[in-house]
Amino acid sequence: MAKRPPNLTYAVDENPPALVSAVLGLQHLCVVAISFVFPVVVIRQMGGTHEQAEFMVNMSMLAAGIGTVIQAFPRGPIGSGYLCPMVCGPSYLTASLVAAQAGGLSLVCGMTALSALIVVGASRIMNSLRVLFPTEVVGLVVAMVGITVLKLSVTSFLGLDDQGRLTGAEHLVVGVVTLATICILNVWGRGFARLACVVIGMGVGYIASAFFGMFTTEHSATVALARWIAFPFTHHPGFSFDAAMIVPFVVAAVCSLLKNVGDITTCQKINDADWQRTDMPNVSKGMLADGLGCLVAGLVGGHGLSGSSSNIGLSVATGATSRVVAYIAGGMLVLMAFCPKLSSVFAIMPSSVIGAVLLFAVSFMVIAGIEILASRMLDARKTIVVGLALLAGLSVDMLPDVVAQTPKWAHPLLHSSLSTATIVVIVLNLVFRIGIRRRAATEISPDDDAGQAVFEFFGVHGGRWAARRDVIERARAAGAQLVEAIRDHQLSDGTVRFEAAFDELNLAVDVSYDGRGLYLAERPPAAAELLERDDASLELAGYLVRHHSDTTSIECRDGHCRIHLGFAHA
Repeated sequence: MAKRPPNLTYAVDENPPALVSAVLGLQHLCVVAISFVFPVVVIRQMGGTHEQAEFMVNMSMLAAGIGTVIQAFPRGPIGSGYLCPMVCGPSYLTASLVAAQAGGLSLVCGMTALSALIVVGASRIMNSLRVLFPTEVVGLVVAMVGITVLKLSVTSFLGLDDQGRLTGAEHLVVGVVTLATICILNVWGRGFARLACVVIGMGVGYIASAFFGMFTTEHSATVALARWIAFPFTHHPGFSFDAAMIVPFVVAAVCSLLKNVGDITTCQKINDADWQRTDMPNVSKGMLADGLGCLVAGLVGGHGLSGSSSNIGLSVATGATSRVVAYIAGGMLVLMAFCPKLSSVFAIMPSSVIGAVLLFAVSFMVIAGIEILASRMLDARKTIVVGLALLAGLSVDMLPDVVAQTPKWAHPLLHSSLSTATIVVIVLNLVFRIGIRRRAATEISPDDDAGQAVFEFFGVHGGRWAARRDVIERARAAGAQLVEAIRDHQLSDGTVRFEAAFDELNLAVDVSYDGRGLYLAERPPAAAELLERDDASLELAGYLVRHHSDTTSIECRDGHCRIHLGFAHA
């Protein structure tokens, strides 16, 4: 059971008042809407029409709304149960651009659906893939998600054109006014003002933009001419596939997959005051929801989707992580997919307002990644892995001319700092895991103090391995209880061999001896049974061993017993 963090106004299982929920949902919708610039960019690059752009945006909204809702499901095999809205994923942008130019929207749809199936398949084997996702890798990816959006955020905030030149001081003024309003309300505001800081700040930004004459007659016509009701399914381009597009979309799927691990890990952390490690079964369900949302996008004709780190940052900033907000935001997205009049209001959002909101939300995401990194002690190996991956990712944005000169096959790997850092950190993590497994063993004779021997064993080797203190304490308790039970209940009168193996993801303990087996009970005996049955105390000892361990097993053959205890460490 997760412990409620004191800094949350509305935790994940709590229901805010209806008006507050509606405003919070609208607030998340505003952040999600920013990502719909990606399908517009795809259509423009392929020389498409306005109708095609409208279709792709509407279908992306529909799929994002469905994905946001199923991600928030708290029970069942699908959904992490957290507020983690889906957006048009930046990791899919480059692959979609290449596919659109090579084969049009039909190829984008087909390859997006195929990459989504990769995410869905990976969600089913997450336990086997845990070696790819140690805490330091997840923390780096979470931080890089924010850093990747930094260029877009600053460019929009300052109102820079395609050549990086300022287009007018009014853009900077609007950005500063919007960001200042959001920050003031978030830091010094109370109650509703703090919860709705982004919506209020965006409203102020729209007013300031109108004051400076940044809304033109073209903007007014966009809203005026937009239809109230539309059913765009008839414009679906169909599906096509191309083997040459597999590599770019596989890279996009891997980046989205690892980003999703980071997003859900962040959700777990901000919703549990006692968070210590990633809950991989929960990540698996969340990744399945993420993959299904992206699959819907591919099937209906939208842009590739993934979880929104910016929205998670927003929920941290406002202190509202209630899944009710996810249902409302998802419902609004579905509604907007069939109501172009509403979506057109977001289509004319001034770039400076977009930049201000992104800077605010992304700052919390970067810090969340740093906090995840800081939750583990980084030895030389981990420092090299994280440091080199971080530098590789940053160099992509710092040296774009060098990246442009790389072979075409490398472009999908280097199209963003996120994809580069993700690939480098995965490869380096696997390389530096060579020789990482460490073992130690001791033999406990009948004359030794069994419990003390186990405590001293873990005191020495736990420190050498830099294992987490809480895991070592549980292993000490389970190991001491087990060895003392063997001695006190005369299960063996010979030497007990005590072995431990550690690989930074798991701590495995094996206890072997000649004698009778120990029943590892799933439930403790009743208090009365401890007085009535001679074997009740032995049953209690077996229960305590199982209780302290994550996994247990016992094998006895020809008078020799081997008991295995497993402890998750990632």
